Amino acid sequence: MEGFNSAICSHLKELFPKEDILFNEPMSAHTTFKAGGEAAVLLRIRDTGQIVTLVSFLKKLNIPFFIKGNGSNLLVSDKGYDGIILEICDGMNAISTEGELIRAQSGALMSKIAKAALSNSLTGFEFASGIPGTIGGGVVMNAGAYDGELKDVIKSVTVLNGDGELMKLENKDMEFGYRTSIIKEKPFIVTEVELCLKKGDADKIKAKMDELNKRRREKQPLEYPSGGSTFKRPDGYFAGRLIMDTGLRGYSIGGAAVSEKHCGFVINKGNASASDIYEVITEVSEKVRDKFGVTLEPEIIFLGDF
Repeated sequence: MEGFNSAICSHLKELFPKEDILFNEPMSAHTTFKAGGEAAVLLRIRDTGQIVTLVSFLKKLNIPFFIKGNGSNLLVSDKGYDGIILEICDGMNAISTEGELIRAQSGALMSKIAKAALSNSLTGFEFASGIPGTIGGGVVMNAGAYDGELKDVIKSVTVLNGDGELMKLENKDMEFGYRTSIIKEKPFIVTEVELCLKKGDADKIKAKMDELNKRRREKQPLEYPSGGSTFKRPDGYFAGRLIMDTGLRGYSIGGAAVSEKHCGFVINKGNASASDIYEVITEVSEKVRDKFGVTLEPEIIFLGDF
C-alpha cells in the first residue's frame, strides 16, 4: 500500500463495502492475459454514484486511478500499479430493452448484450456476441469484429466528464474511428450506453451468432489466455499475415508466444509474465517493421512500468 496512508484507506472503507475493496490485488486474476503484478487497491464499482464520489476524491488528492472493465485488452506490469483500479464490471451490468433500443450499464459484457438482443429478436449486434469485453471498454476503442463496429449501432453514450458531471453524447459526438473514439482523448468515464438495433427473425439472428462464434473458435486461439487481437490492422495489410510472413509463427519468449493458430494473437502458453508478453509484442513489432516497413500498433493497453 505504498503511497496510501491510513486516512485514505479509512475513507475508502467508508465508501465501499469491505468485500469490494481489494488491497495488493494480483491483476493476473482480473485480466484475460492472466498475467501482471499487484494493484495497490482494486475497487469493485456498484453504481454511478460511487464513481462520481470516488473520482472527485481521488482527483483532489492527486491519486492515480485507472478505469477497468473485463480486462480483455489490458496488460499490467509485473511491477504492479501503485494506484487505484476502478473495476466497472459485474457490479454495473444491468441490461434493459425498450422496443428496438437496448440500454446497458458500462460493465455489461457484450456477449450478454448480444444474448439480450437475441431474446428480443433484435438484429445488428451479432458481430459482438463473441467479443469478451464490456460495452464500456468496447465504446472507448470502438470495438468490432466480422465487419461490424460499435459505431454502427450506438445511439448515445452517457459519461462522467472531467468536471464530475454526467453528460450524454450522441453518436455524432463520439468521433468514432478505427479502434478509437473521443473518450480516448478526453477524461470521460462511460457509465451507460444506448444501442439502436432493428427487429429481426430470432432464428436468423441465432444462426448468424452461431456461425460467427464457430469461425472464432476455428480461427482464434481461444484455448489460451490472451488479450484478444494484439495489433490494430495497419492500412492495406493484415497484422497476422505480416507477422506470419516475417517468420514469427510460434515465436516465443518465456511463457508468451505468437499463436501458431492465428499470428495476430500473442498468447500466454502458461505462467507467462507480463514482461514476457510485452517483449514478444515489442519484438514482433520491430521485426515486422524491419522486414516490411510497416509499424504494428498494439490494441493492448499497457498499465504500469514496463
